[in-house]
Amino acid sequence: LRGKGYDPDVLIMTATPIPRTLALTVYGDLDVSIVDEMPKGRRPIETRWYTERQRAAANDAIQRAIQQGHQAYVVAPLIEESDGEIRSATHVADRLHGLFSEASIGLLHGRLTRRAKDLVMEGFAGGAIHILVATTVVEVGIDVANATVMVIEHADRYGLAQLHQLRGRVGRGPHPSLCVLMSSGRVSADARARLDTMVATRDGFQLAERDLALRGPGEFLGTRQSGLPDLRAANLARDGRVVEEARREAFDLFRRDPGLVDPRHAALKDALVRTWGTRLALGAIG
Repeated sequence: LRGKGYDPDVLIMTATPIPRTLALTVYGDLDVSIVDEMPKGRRPIETRWYTERQRAAANDAIQRAIQQGHQAYVVAPLIEESDGEIRSATHVADRLHGLFSEASIGLLHGRLTRRAKDLVMEGFAGGAIHILVATTVVEVGIDVANATVMVIEHADRYGLAQLHQLRGRVGRGPHPSLCVLMSSGRVSADARARLDTMVATRDGFQLAERDLALRGPGEFLGTRQSGLPDLRAANLARDGRVVEEARREAFDLFRRDPGLVDPRHAALKDALVRTWGTRLALGAIG
């Protein structure tokens, strides 16, 4: 950045795509740059949504990957069984041992010791483990270019951001990759919308916008992580252009009158202190 003539005091970086309207609202005082190119050599990831009736097709995808010398992830939401409806990682690992008797299968979850986790990951990264069954501990920080299949059990129970992160564990090399979203039983309308969106797009920013529309952004300066924000009229998923215009007007006003001392701005100052003063612990402005 400095080589290009910039001299930032603070640099904030995130790998999680942020909806444009949220970026304008939460990080409106920063210059926001977006890196949306795929790393060199990466192949697009195909995504399919299978129901339990298509389980054989998911197993076939894993089998093909192994036969071609590649590896697969299978992610489950629980470590052990809690009820009969949700498959756990231990149950899935046992089932896969029976299906793929010649494959080496590893199990990774949060209750393992650090050393045990390291041994499993070393085996998978080195190719000794063909199928890694795991909980969402593999969501970030795992980079195995030879892994080409990701099967997510009970995918309807995950949010879009987590599904996108899990899908990103494959497609990290030059090989065609597949993400299979498995669901069983009745799927809610919201879950159906999430799964349809995952199949339709690989763009993390489009997914972030869709996530914002589906569950709301929560509070920007509070503790709620979903639902409608504290805006009386605007809808951040719909009114991006209005939010951008309001931001420009606000910055222009504060450049002209940073302390809001102009009598014409007295009502605005009172409203600002009344609305945000307690929450931000601001006794006065200016």
